[in-house]
Amino acid sequence: MSVRDQSRSGYLMKRCFDIAVSAIGLTLFAPVMLVLGVIVKIQTPGPAIYSQERIGYRQKPFNIYKLRSMIDGAECGEPLLSGGNDSRITPIGRFMRRYHLDELPNFWNVLKGDMSVVGPRPERKFFIDKIVEVTPEYTLLHQVRPGLTSLGMVKWGYASTIEELIGRMRYDIVYVRNISPSLDFKILFYTFHMLIKGEGV
Repeated sequence: MSVRDQSRSGYLMKRCFDIAVSAIGLTLFAPVMLVLGVIVKIQTPGPAIYSQERIGYRQKPFNIYKLRSMIDGAECGEPLLSGGNDSRITPIGRFMRRYHLDELPNFWNVLKGDMSVVGPRPERKFFIDKIVEVTPEYTLLHQVRPGLTSLGMVKWGYASTIEELIGRMRYDIVYVRNISPSLDFKILFYTFHMLIKGEGV
């Protein structure tokens, strides 16, 4: 079933699920975020949580919130993608990225309606423009809300180059064209497995 075939009840069910999971997530992980935020502040100067503009549903910009995993002011000038050996990543940032703990504040984005629990990971306009030059079908991803986790994330992982972003995009296109509650739950299952194994950066 493609995103165009989804019924209004399907959208409402997905949104209700998002609200419930994000509310529970923010409640359960509040102490974890507090502890990690304190460690971030102790290790390096700068804010514990940072926001960054991403492009979401129907190409609408929004600010995504994350625990800061890099040194403050890591980007000066042209945006840069980050890889596993990036020297800008702090010690606690490396740990958080391994278990995707830096993304816990994304639950707030889900609660607000900027994001969903499952959906393509949102990207910055700078990189989207570069991807679209090569693969215009990337814009299909904006037919659904971006997610905390995605098929591309569990099958590909982090991307540190435009080519890798395009590779991950292929999986997310498959998701958009076959979106369903069962596929969402499969992605969540694989996500939990990935988090337990610590298969982040």
